[in-house]
Amino acid sequence: MQIETPPFDRDKPRPQGERRGLVIVHTGPGKGKSTAAFGLALRAHGRGKAVKIFQFMKVPSARFGEHRLFEQLGIPIEGLGDGFSWKSRDLGHSAELALAGWHRVRDTVLSGAHFLVVLDEVMAPLRYGWIPLDELLACLRARPPQVNVLLTGRGAPPELIEAADTVTEMTKLKHHYDAGVPAQRGIED
Repeated sequence: MQIETPPFDRDKPRPQGERRGLVIVHTGPGKGKSTAAFGLALRAHGRGKAVKIFQFMKVPSARFGEHRLFEQLGIPIEGLGDGFSWKSRDLGHSAELALAGWHRVRDTVLSGAHFLVVLDEVMAPLRYGWIPLDELLACLRARPPQVNVLLTGRGAPPELIEAADTVTEMTKLKHHYDAGVPAQRGIED
């Protein structure tokens, strides 16, 4: 590791624009997209902001670690799916759930009642064509100016990346699965 001198440049220009709601995308093949989204949800909640989390790949009855904590904190989190699509026994039903969930998300975003709306793992139903991309983009454009929307999942479409204000791509450098270590409760759930 090379040692660096801390930056002392304090003359960076400050942004002059107005504060407004943002579209934030966490994508890429690396771990941490949902985890980072949940951290942002906690930050907003800690500031007294209204937060709503929708999970497209989790069932409504899911009780993973994030569900237990958010329930304790009073942050609504809602599963909209029937589990991970590769485990689904009825992809037609999965598609119906995703579209119905999308309608709930759209209504929530457009209502303006939440400072932050998280669409966790929304990229899969977008990629499968279960949620119309043009509808999602129209919703993001029409949202009230104070609403922030954070979307997670692998393979964000270029149109969404273009529409977003902030995009972070999580890159896998190494993963414990590759060494044969299974998922760990409290890490992956």
